[in-house]
Amino acid sequence: MTERTIPYEYVVARSVLLDALIALHAHLDAMVLVGAQAVYLHTGDADLATAPTTTDADVALAPDRLADEPLLEVALRRAGFVREAHPGTWRGQGAVAIDLMVPEVLSGPGNRGARLSVHGKWAARRARGLEPALIDNETREIQSFARGDDRRAHLRVAGPAALLVAKIVKIEERRAKPRRLKPKDGLDVLRLLRVIDMGEVALRLQLLAADEMAGEVTRSALAALREHGTQADGPVATLAASAVSGTEDPDITIESTVFLVEELLQACDDQRW
Repeated sequence: MTERTIPYEYVVARSVLLDALIALHAHLDAMVLVGAQAVYLHTGDADLATAPTTTDADVALAPDRLADEPLLEVALRRAGFVREAHPGTWRGQGAVAIDLMVPEVLSGPGNRGARLSVHGKWAARRARGLEPALIDNETREIQSFARGDDRRAHLRVAGPAALLVAKIVKIEERRAKPRRLKPKDGLDVLRLLRVIDMGEVALRLQLLAADEMAGEVTRSALAALREHGTQADGPVATLAASAVSGTEDPDITIESTVFLVEELLQACDDQRW
């Protein structure tokens, strides 16, 4: 993406992410970027007319890598962040949010807040589907998009396989409540499918499916992808088509999404799971 193509809200979201990374510098080894900002680091524009954009930042935490000090809440408040009434969402400049989340299997008992030893149960929230991100990731440079802001940070970024699992899990969880479905989640799946090496990602998914921590959620995501991802009227394809309405032909988007999902699943089958 060039500077001119980056929407303003994405510029601010990146700035808020960097604000948080600086505030939580002592905890960087425990942090993995997930969500849309991670997707765009892998895909760029992905040959889509709809420009990549997001209004927040999502970070997964590995509890066993967190330092005891400074406390997450103390560090974020010192940097000007304000926590919302529910766990894990912190508002920075311009009321832009950064969500701190812990994979559900590592979150301890409870329904919403993740229990993080000395950091308590309000700093981060539990989230199913992020388990693979703690395994499938690589360190990338995160830089500001704002003119005159030369800040940079190095952070683990979830890989394409982990991001696909997280997106499919989110879509599947929201199918029962259609009003909670977000077209951009389907489009992010399509962005990833357009740029990945199918064989490489299929192999990574196989490894994740066999992992003790990430296996159950990975297998669940793949089952959902087989059941709904190959349908023209399924949630993945229709969400992607809805997201590009007005900029691309929805029918072509649906056809492309289904074709790429089938290609990925065939690559998974070729791995002889």
